[in-house]
Amino acid sequence: MRLYRPVGEKELALIRDSGWKAFPPRLPEQPIFYPVVNYEYARQIASKWNATHDVVTFEICDDYIKGFDVQTVGSSVHQEYWIPAEELDNFNAHILGQIELITDKK
Repeated sequence: MRLYRPVGEKELALIRDSGWKAFPPRLPEQPIFYPVVNYEYARQIASKWNATHDVVTFEICDDYIKGFDVQTVGSSVHQEYWIPAEELDNFNAHILGQIELITDKK
């Protein structure tokens, strides 16, 4: 499954430092990692945060992501997965290929 994630400059630098293979650990005040289901929603989030956010995309193993429920947090476009912070290392292990930057700051 292809997922998307809005990221700030610091998070993007950490992804780059991982060789484009992993998302960085969550901060203590961030108990959930939430990749989103479609580019449109990711871009909406990125543009609302501020102009320094980009969007990345990646493939995740279908069998793995099926273990989580899709959360709809607005309209049908606003769908995301809620991955507990303590699950992020395992989540990263199920990323297929590399994380890709698909937008530049606008």
